[in-house]
Amino acid sequence: MSTFYIPTGYTPRLSLYETQTAIGQIKQMFPEKLALALNLRRVSAPLFVEPHTGLNDDLNGTETPVSFAITETGSPVQIVHSLAKWKRMALHRYGFPMGQGLYTDMNAIRADEELGNLHSVYVDQWDWEKIIDPTQRTMVTLHAAAQDIVTATCDTAEALAALYPALELNLCRRAHILTTQELADQFPGLTPKERENAALKQYRTVVLTQIGGPLRDGTPHDGRAPDYDDWQLNADILFYCDVLDCALEISSMGIRVSPASLDAQLTAAGCDHRRTLPFHASLLAGELPLTMGGGIGQSRLCMLLLQKAHIGEVQVSVWDAATHKACEHAGVPLL
Repeated sequence: MSTFYIPTGYTPRLSLYETQTAIGQIKQMFPEKLALALNLRRVSAPLFVEPHTGLNDDLNGTETPVSFAITETGSPVQIVHSLAKWKRMALHRYGFPMGQGLYTDMNAIRADEELGNLHSVYVDQWDWEKIIDPTQRTMVTLHAAAQDIVTATCDTAEALAALYPALELNLCRRAHILTTQELADQFPGLTPKERENAALKQYRTVVLTQIGGPLRDGTPHDGRAPDYDDWQLNADILFYCDVLDCALEISSMGIRVSPASLDAQLTAAGCDHRRTLPFHASLLAGELPLTMGGGIGQSRLCMLLLQKAHIGEVQVSVWDAATHKACEHAGVPLL
């Protein structure tokens, strides 16, 4: 069921023509800044993978992948949910050196996604991954990479504001770091999403860490698959969205599981059956490099930087009749 609202008095700051032009400029500027900050090289990536490889990401473990059979081969394939595992295999196969990484355009279909201001069934991300050594599997490394992404975002925002004076962005360059337990302690009695909104109103830019494992009350802040991020060394990057008066997550990232943390997290998540899949078996055997990486939402970033109220203003997707009607009535053009 679609859940969305149009803020009272909202008017797009850019015309449709300006919006489309600005989207192109963001998609050129931001990845260049990201690649320079994190020492990344662009590669091509798959739209679909074979299920038996174990390379697809099951996100929270409840989403059903879009599947089809290739007529010529008869092979079943799945549209990717993300490229978290594929990127690690690619770094190994392509022979990337220590300290260098890759980025790519990831396009996905998440058919079970609940539609709304920030959510669409079509997902577009810049996915990135880089090789690190054992001494870099620390919170210091995680925080530094997250701050680099925040800086690249703010630099892109400043460049856009120079081109489009109608944009009046007020992004905070210094990310405030919180663990999910610290967030729960600071804002008791609220749901996880309400905690995020409260924190972002106060700090404006937050790197929220340690997502997936249980908090002291036994419940996780949010779901995280057990086989890509280390639950103690991961993060979401959130900015305060003035237009919607809420937290807007632009990135999920983390230091990836080691053989030891994968072993522990598979058991904790009740996913021991994955151990025999090619990706998991290779990782548990120590055959894959240690890495860190993440995904940065392209449409989410465009929403934030172009001060849009609905993700359909920056990407073409399919929406229910109520969304079309409400947006048309409010003068909000969906692409």
